[in-house]
Amino acid sequence: MLWQQLNHTVDLGWDFYLPVILFVSLIALAVPVWAAIGTAAITMLVMSGDLPLSAVGESLFTGIDAFALTAVPLFILTGDVLVRTGLSRKFLDVAEALTCWTKGGFGSATVLVCGMFAAISGSDAAGAAAVGRMTIDRLVESGYPRPYACALVAAGACTGILIPPSIAYIIIGLVLGISASTLFLAAVIPGLAILISILVTNIIVNRLYSYETGGNMSLSDWAANVWTSLKSGWYAFIVPGIIFYGIFSGRLTPTEAGATAVVVTIIIGFILRTLKLSDFPAMLVSSAKVNGVILPIIAFSAPLAEALAIMGVPQGFVAAVTGLTDEPAVLILLMIGILIAAGCVMETTPNIVILAPILKPLADNIGMNEIQFCIMMITALGVGFITPPLGLNLFVVSGITGESILKIAVRAVPFVLTMLIVVLLIGYVPAISTTLLPDIYK
Repeated sequence: MLWQQLNHTVDLGWDFYLPVILFVSLIALAVPVWAAIGTAAITMLVMSGDLPLSAVGESLFTGIDAFALTAVPLFILTGDVLVRTGLSRKFLDVAEALTCWTKGGFGSATVLVCGMFAAISGSDAAGAAAVGRMTIDRLVESGYPRPYACALVAAGACTGILIPPSIAYIIIGLVLGISASTLFLAAVIPGLAILISILVTNIIVNRLYSYETGGNMSLSDWAANVWTSLKSGWYAFIVPGIIFYGIFSGRLTPTEAGATAVVVTIIIGFILRTLKLSDFPAMLVSSAKVNGVILPIIAFSAPLAEALAIMGVPQGFVAAVTGLTDEPAVLILLMIGILIAAGCVMETTPNIVILAPILKPLADNIGMNEIQFCIMMITALGVGFITPPLGLNLFVVSGITGESILKIAVRAVPFVLTMLIVVLLIGYVPAISTTLLPDIYK
């Protein structure tokens, strides 16, 4: 019905359908996303003739010629250095000390350390791999079934793109022309809401099945435990402190905060003697590989977005959808459904650069605040990372543990449901995204 309405609104021919079919086919054949997007974009431009191919090179360059994107490799490198210096284990020690007073303590600590890692690296897959290697075996020893332990880490790692600073918010800010710092500030409450929803879900599940016992600790013992862990690992919190204070005080741009965090993390590693000069080649190569996946996608998405805009697809989509219904509540639900479905089959970056320009006019049409739209979009895509059957985090955790993806996916369902509740609240309650913002953005 929607597709027929879109066809009626915009005169789409094979210059649109063939590139789309080609894109889907290449993705299904496991061709790299950037290559699939580039092939579809060039095919669309050649068939439509709307933009000369000579302009593609310029479009590729301008797509990544943005100072804000410099922050992406810096946050990725910070996360890599964090793991190699052992500072991530200090986060786990503090998180475990904070939650050891209750049943399900180490499960809760796992979720908290995912949030702490997210506040530095800005990447969900990196968080899933790093935290999973540290915690899954210990979760199993604590009494959790291995598939559930994997699902818990996969869910907690979703905060990687939801808790600022986040690479996803940098990219959507670039695509839609919105300040990344503003999006970081707006994402604080929604990101914490997702983290709390995962914590609460784990506590409820643990109560129902008694996976993890314990929690018989006096207040004085708990306070002593927290003090000991903070005293031995306080320096690990210098890095997120610099990032948050620098960005939210306005003293540092996200790029400057990322650069400062890299330098400080390296210095701490040298002081602790957990980092050597010989570690640098491997760190740089590892970070470059991750960055090398993101930037080509952004670059090749630029000509695709231009081709779609010239063909009138975003405007046609808005007209087609509003032609079926003009009820804002229904349209918000439709957008959330599209984003979750997209998030479970494709990584965040291509989803942002392809869907944001298409869905943003629809959000504008129903009067949704643009900041609220961005937060809703990234949060919905985050839920897609653990949505069966193709959530990215499910594959990451399965890859490091060898556990069946299907078994992990089944155990992830409770987390999907509670996270979905938060997404719906973000979509229907603007204050969740705008409370911390200056009045000019509300």
